[in-house]
Amino acid sequence: MNQTAKPAKAPPRPAATESDWTKLWPSANPRKSEPLLKALHILTRDGALNADSRRKLTQVLHLTQLLKPAIEAMLKEKDDPILADLGAGKSYLGFILYDLLIGPAGKGRVVGVETREKLVETSRQLAAQAGFDRMDFITAPIAEANLPANSSGASHADMVTALHACDTATDDAIRFALRHEAKWVALVPCCQAEVARLLDGHQGPMRQLWRHPIQRREFGAHLTNVIRGLVLEAHGYKVRVTEFTGLEHTMKNELILAERHQLSNAQARSELNRLIDQIGVKPALLDVMAA
Repeated sequence: MNQTAKPAKAPPRPAATESDWTKLWPSANPRKSEPLLKALHILTRDGALNADSRRKLTQVLHLTQLLKPAIEAMLKEKDDPILADLGAGKSYLGFILYDLLIGPAGKGRVVGVETREKLVETSRQLAAQAGFDRMDFITAPIAEANLPANSSGASHADMVTALHACDTATDDAIRFALRHEAKWVALVPCCQAEVARLLDGHQGPMRQLWRHPIQRREFGAHLTNVIRGLVLEAHGYKVRVTEFTGLEHTMKNELILAERHQLSNAQARSELNRLIDQIGVKPALLDVMAA
């Protein structure tokens, strides 16, 4: 009796190899970065790249390319520029920016700001092992962190980054940037709940835009980032909002890039005031508009 042959099983997908990640890594000598990537757990101990790490690496490398023009301009304009990486976590972004851009330039510093002492200590140890002697770390909330004073006695940062700082921590990053007179700001906001809470039960003229909880959450997140952009513009920044990475990698894919060209912008302040009047809620970030 004839029996129907069982379909052959698909061969197992081969594990990612070292050559896979070296093709992604934008440097002339990728293997020089291998110990760092293993320490960051982006590569396995065998030098392989798994699916989760590939997504993480793709995100950070894409952000690095987006920030590269600003970092190169900063390095050209300043003798010893400072990049402050806020809410740094394990400092993936800071280490990679140093390894690929700031370290090879021979000048500039990266300062990571993180509240968790254990992560800060781990980052310090890794920086020492990697020979990244122009990387520093501060244990503090973003709202309370201050960089060491410069020769004129003022705390200063040339560039501020905040990758996936949750809820109002992104607003703290904006306050930090203004307080430290940063010329460049790069923000990838994460969860945003403050404005949605303010809209809950608010009976403004446009309440139909946020009547349902899911719409209130999404509208609140969008409105939050619109307000952030206008706040930066009102303080003289030229703002560009773009996609950080594809939605297949992360849903939190909005990147706010800002470069300061002047001290203030009256038109942007007027647009911000008009928007707040129309919506009828005032997030705490508006405290930076008092001055």
